[in-house]
Amino acid sequence: MHDVGSAHVDTFAADHLPPREQWPDFVFDGPDLQFPAQLNCATELLDRWVAAGQGDRLAVLGEGVRWSYAGLQAQANRIARVLVEDLGLVPGNRVLLRGPNSPMLAACWFGVVKAGGIAVGSMPLLRAKELTQIVAKAEISHALCDARLADELALARPGCPTLRHVLHFHGDAADGLEARAAAKPSDFDNVPTAAEDTCLIAFTSGTTGQPKGTMHFHRDVMAACACWPKHVLRANADDVFIGSPPLAFTFGLGGLLLFPLSIGAAAALIERPSPEALPAAIDKYRASVLFTAPTSYRAMAGKLAGHDISSLRKCVAAGEALPAATRALWKEATGIEIIDGIGSTEMLHIFISHDEAHARPGATGTAVPGYTACVLDERGRPLPRGQVGRLAVKGPTGCRYLADPRQTEYVQHGWNVTGDAYLLDEDGSFVYQARTDDMIVSGGYNIAGPEVEGALLLHPKVAECGVVGAADEERGQIVKAFVVLRPGHLPSPDLVRELQDFVKQTIAPYKYPRAIEFRDTLPRTETGKLQRFRLRTA
Repeated sequence: MHDVGSAHVDTFAADHLPPREQWPDFVFDGPDLQFPAQLNCATELLDRWVAAGQGDRLAVLGEGVRWSYAGLQAQANRIARVLVEDLGLVPGNRVLLRGPNSPMLAACWFGVVKAGGIAVGSMPLLRAKELTQIVAKAEISHALCDARLADELALARPGCPTLRHVLHFHGDAADGLEARAAAKPSDFDNVPTAAEDTCLIAFTSGTTGQPKGTMHFHRDVMAACACWPKHVLRANADDVFIGSPPLAFTFGLGGLLLFPLSIGAAAALIERPSPEALPAAIDKYRASVLFTAPTSYRAMAGKLAGHDISSLRKCVAAGEALPAATRALWKEATGIEIIDGIGSTEMLHIFISHDEAHARPGATGTAVPGYTACVLDERGRPLPRGQVGRLAVKGPTGCRYLADPRQTEYVQHGWNVTGDAYLLDEDGSFVYQARTDDMIVSGGYNIAGPEVEGALLLHPKVAECGVVGAADEERGQIVKAFVVLRPGHLPSPDLVRELQDFVKQTIAPYKYPRAIEFRDTLPRTETGKLQRFRLRTA
C-alpha cells in the first residue's frame, strides 16, 4: 500500500492514536480485504450506488420519511455543506451526533464523514456529566443534536470549552439544521481521506465508568462490512433491516446503517424500538432482517399476536449472551433460528458467530471469516479445548483507544483480549462463560458497577455501597446495590425508591439498581478495597 497522506487538517486523531507498537496485529487475508490507500467510506457505502444508476433504490425509512439512495445522498451532501460552509468544519474535527435512531441521524453521520470529519455517536439517554466526559476526551468542536435532547447538552456546555458549534435538527427553528440544509445545493465533493484516517470514535463505558474512545478508520468500516455480513448474515439488496440498538452503539451503526447500505439494501430507523413497538414496526415497514438484544427477543416472543411479521427472515442477537431458552422461545414463536454473535466496540462489530444452519444452544459459534480467535491463559498461551480462559481475537479491525493507558490491557502479544471468559468446546465452537471484569450486562446494556456506586455515593443518606450484577431470568443480569446507610437513617421501601430515582437523575436511567439490599457493613480487604466477588456470591 503506497502511502497517501492524511486528509485531516486537524490532526488530533492521529496525534492521539496509541503508538504503533501497541496496536494489535491487523490481518487482511482475502481479496475483499485489500483496500486502496485513499478511501472515504461514505463514497463506498452511499455515493457509489447513485453513481451506478441505483439512486432510486430505497435507502432509509422512518416516521414519515422514505429516502432513496439519491435522496439520502442529497441530504447528507447538504449537511456536509452546512458543516463546512456555515460552521467552519475542517477535516479531522470531531462532531458529536445526538438523537434517537432516525433517517435524519443517518444523514448527519454521512454528512460528517463526507466532510472528512470524525463522527462521535452518543446514547440518547446520556446525561450532562457523561456528555461532558465524551466531549472533553475527544475534544469535540461541533454537535448535531436532536432538538428534543437539547437540554442535557446545554447543561454540559459550560464544562465543554472545545464545543464551539451546536446545531439542532427535528425542530422548526429558522436557523436549525433542516432549514440551513434546505438552502444548500445537493452536491458535495467528498474529502479524499486516507484509508487510515479516523472517521469514527465510538465510546464504550468500560468498567470504571471512565469512557474509552475506540478509534476506527475508513478502512475499518469497510472491513467490518466485508466480514460478518457477507459470510454469516448473507442478506441481499431487497432486504429491509430493522432493530433496537442505537446508532451510537457500533452494533447498531453496523447492523442498521453500514451493513444494509454496503449491499444496496434499506434500513428502517425507528425512534422507540421497544419490544412492545418492534413487532408493529416490522409489520409496517415489511422488515426482513432484525437486530436486537436477547432480552428483547424474549420479551417480544409473547407480543407478536395481531402483527404480520411474515416479512421477517433473519434475526440477529448480540450485546450479551443468548440464553438457550430464549433461542427456543423465539424459534417456537416465529420459526426463525436466531443468529448469535459476539462483537465489541473495540473490534467495531461481530467477530465470532454462526449462521442459522450451525446454531447450537449455548454456543456463540466460530471465528467469522477474516478473523482468528483463541482462548488464552493468564500468561497469554493458548489453552486446550474445554478449559476456560480469556477470549483473544485478531483480524482486519482491532483496538486503538484514544489516548488511554488501557490500550496495553486490551491488546496483548498482538491479540485483542476482549475481557470475556470463554472455552472452546469439542466441536470447535466458542462457548461464553462470563465477563472477566466488573461489567454488568443487563438487557443488552453494558453497565459499569463502579459508575453506579459513584452515583449512589452522591446521595446524602448513603455511607458506602457496592454494586454487582445479579442473575435475572428476564434481563440476563440486573444491577444490584448493597448499601450501608449513614447513622440516623433506616432502611425502608420508600428509601429504596428514593435511591433508585436519585440514580436515574444522576446517570443514564437504564443504569439504576433494580435491587437494593441494605447492609451494616461491606466486605473489604485489609487495604480497604471492596470485595465485589463476595457480594456476587452473597
